[in-house]
Amino acid sequence: MPDNKQIVAAVRKWVESVVIDLNLCPFAKRELTKNRVRFFVSDTITEQGLLVDLEAELELLEKDASIETTLLIHPRVLETFYDYNQFLDYAEGLLQQMELDGVYQIASFHPDYQFGGTEPNDPENYTNRSPYPILHLLREESLDRVLESTEHAEQIPLRNIELMNSMGSAKLSALLKACVDQGGSTS
Repeated sequence: MPDNKQIVAAVRKWVESVVIDLNLCPFAKRELTKNRVRFFVSDTITEQGLLVDLEAELELLEKDASIETTLLIHPRVLETFYDYNQFLDYAEGLLQQMELDGVYQIASFHPDYQFGGTEPNDPENYTNRSPYPILHLLREESLDRVLESTEHAEQIPLRNIELMNSMGSAKLSALLKACVDQGGSTS
């Protein structure tokens, strides 16, 4: 397992070369350039530990307005997509318990992400594939503001799927692997 510095480097490279360069999220570049994206690597190996880290990151966002968004990277827990997908219900439950539902949104990214109704190797799954499992914490108010000012924002998901399908799984897999390789060897 790479160290935390290598993991952050791989995720940062993914944000730059996949999310930004492919324009999957039209507003990511601005926040990364302004250094308002927090990259936090959780060292936990349990789901309970991840919930504790998630709560701490939500509390930090509440206290520090200079952080626009947090990428909570958790490479040592929820390594299978099935387990990860099941955990999302607990994460949403924590938002409700903290009375932050509607204040923050959790976007999900995983190396083996698979949308319902797709096959594991379908290119469109790469819209949510990342070098490591990630819970992306977004401020709802900021997201709403950006979406309101983005022309045809509702078409972003469809455009992203079309782009992924045009690139193909082999090319996208190589792009994702290059991010991990740049961050540091996983062996």
